Amino acid sequence: MALAVVKSLRPRRPVTEEDVAALEIDLLAGLTLARSAAGVGDKTIRQDTGNLEQIRSWFGRPLWEMEPTDADAYFGRVLRTAANSTKAHKAKALTVYFAYVDLRHRAEVFALTGRAPQCPLDEMNRPRNHHEMALRIPPGEQEIDALFAGWRQELDTCRKYACASWSAGTVSWRWKTRS
Repeated sequence: MALAVVKSLRPRRPVTEEDVAALEIDLLAGLTLARSAAGVGDKTIRQDTGNLEQIRSWFGRPLWEMEPTDADAYFGRVLRTAANSTKAHKAKALTVYFAYVDLRHRAEVFALTGRAPQCPLDEMNRPRNHHEMALRIPPGEQEIDALFAGWRQELDTCRKYACASWSAGTVSWRWKTRS
């Protein structure tokens, strides 16, 4: 069996700027609804949308036209002095956007523009995120015993104990140090 090029027999209508703008708005609105349905918080959705709008205004064209060289220019020159967490948040928003477009609207974007959208961030130009969640391993039994043994020894020298004496329904406190 051999592979063959498949060409659509449907006549292709010319694409207007309004068509492209409408598709961009639909994609961003759909992404917002999908993230909300997945339980992502409103604040996170607003931040991601804001990041995408900033990238879009810098790029000047629809995001699905972005190439790896454009991402290199944005993250390497425009955000050169930005904090690593800022770069990571913008990269994550862009990656999520392209994952959404790829899963739900790839065919629609291709049919309208003749271009298959692909995320411009890959292993080579993805900013590092230094804020990844660290794995927390609980201490072992020996470490817990050592902690409490040291704590027990310190209690003898670091505390002042209050002694209460009761007389006629009142409490009077005397401070004394343990020796």
